[in-house]
Amino acid sequence: MKIAAMFSLKRGQAIIEERFGAELAEVRAVVERVDSTLYRTKISSERTMRGRLLYRPKALNSAFKSGFEGYGWQSRKVLCDYSTDEFLPEFQAAQPTRGAFREMDFVKNRVGVEVQFGKYAFMVYNVCAKMTIFNRLNFIDVGIEIVPIKRFVESMSSGVSYFEQFVWDLKNRGEADIDIPVLILGITE
Repeated sequence: MKIAAMFSLKRGQAIIEERFGAELAEVRAVVERVDSTLYRTKISSERTMRGRLLYRPKALNSAFKSGFEGYGWQSRKVLCDYSTDEFLPEFQAAQPTRGAFREMDFVKNRVGVEVQFGKYAFMVYNVCAKMTIFNRLNFIDVGIEIVPIKRFVESMSSGVSYFEQFVWDLKNRGEADIDIPVLILGITE
């Protein structure tokens, strides 16, 4: 695969290149080593794409997982026990939720990486919430989000989001004080 586009949030690109160059080189190597042609195996049954050969996002995710693990990157899970303290009095008897978790795809040397071939909301959540949470929990300083560009998405099932729309929203949203430096990589086959 190839990196086709980059967007920097909160000087993400400059900070990552300056302080985390080795990790960025590994991310680039993982992207380049994924042979997307191996994962274009799904025959679409969707009405608008019936019979077309499409990419399998889950299989692509597995390929990225193997690549990152080969460089020693690991997923990072944080357990979340949700309390009922904020429940109204008539619902106070509800039991807290235990065993829930948040997980970052890959973490190494304070760099968090998320690979997203899913719905738009997950891209936004990764960058605007999850990376901030993992930063506040002292696991990462910066983040890298890997997402497909529109041209690549056109060969996937409907509903997969893409780099161009994500970047448009981030530009028009602006930066917030709680945001961390993030480099968004738009990839293609």
